[in-house]
Amino acid sequence: MLLSQYAREDGSPQIVARDGTEAFDVNTDLSLYELAADCVAKGQRLRDRIASLGMKGAVDLDELYVTRRLLPPITHPDPAHLHLTGTGLTHLGSASTRAEMHQKATGDETDSMKMFRMGVEGGKPTNCAAGVQPEWFYKGNGTVLVAPGAPLAAPDFAEDGGEEPEIAGIYLIAPDGTPVRIGWALANEFSDHVMERRNYLYLAHSKLRPASVGPELLIGDLPESIEGTSRVYRGNTVLFEKPFLSGEANMSHSFANLEHHHFKYPLFRQPGDLHVHMFGTATLSFASGVRTQDGDVFEIEADPFGLPLRNTLAFTPLGRPEPRTEIRTL
Repeated sequence: MLLSQYAREDGSPQIVARDGTEAFDVNTDLSLYELAADCVAKGQRLRDRIASLGMKGAVDLDELYVTRRLLPPITHPDPAHLHLTGTGLTHLGSASTRAEMHQKATGDETDSMKMFRMGVEGGKPTNCAAGVQPEWFYKGNGTVLVAPGAPLAAPDFAEDGGEEPEIAGIYLIAPDGTPVRIGWALANEFSDHVMERRNYLYLAHSKLRPASVGPELLIGDLPESIEGTSRVYRGNTVLFEKPFLSGEANMSHSFANLEHHHFKYPLFRQPGDLHVHMFGTATLSFASGVRTQDGDVFEIEADPFGLPLRNTLAFTPLGRPEPRTEIRTL
């Protein structure tokens, strides 16, 4: 089952479900966040609840996409309680891309490659113990979550705006502090790769950018292997096109291990919070020499996730000294 949301005339979210080619409004006035929270409180499965609610009229998701009415598949009524985070160096092949960006002049193995090897050796424990920690990063809260079709805006001090096609897990924290996975979605973990390449210690800065998720949320099990395609369009020209692989068969860590190392912190187990946690990639147009420009369009698609995720880059290259943020004294 795939779930999505669009804005009604009054701006409130309407849930859409589909189990094939046709999509239908779910017979509820609740947002997906509200419905999921109620399911957690009542001990119901989300799929069963939606089946019991039934469907209303059919909807044209493509038309909603074109008219910019699609919303992220889930949002929080208070954006400060939605956390955007992720892990890196989790995919087979991701280390070579990162290592090239941070190659040491001496030819020694990079820290990225060391981290990757640690994941290969200990990222998929066969017992109930935790495996090795992955790289982890913070992107922001719900204020930087961008809807499918909406612009991904690089700040005026950005040096680059580049896509990262990823799979994201969507989680709601239950009243007792237990993380509950709602589903899986495509994500564009938009980053500043020029800044990151300048110095690896700028990685944290490079991640503080918007991210987009959706358009549709996959409910249920994730396939072991996922093959998608990442594209960058400039006008009518395909500037970049490359397949990407995900799913545990193509990863150096298990999802369970990555989830553990995020949610082991009590900070991330606060009841009612939403989490969008991105699981990394091995495909970047930046690594292929592409330098994106304002107006370029990112497109990420993979069959299990329904509609592709598209966003336009809103980017003005830095052409003047970065102005200092003024602070007032109370």
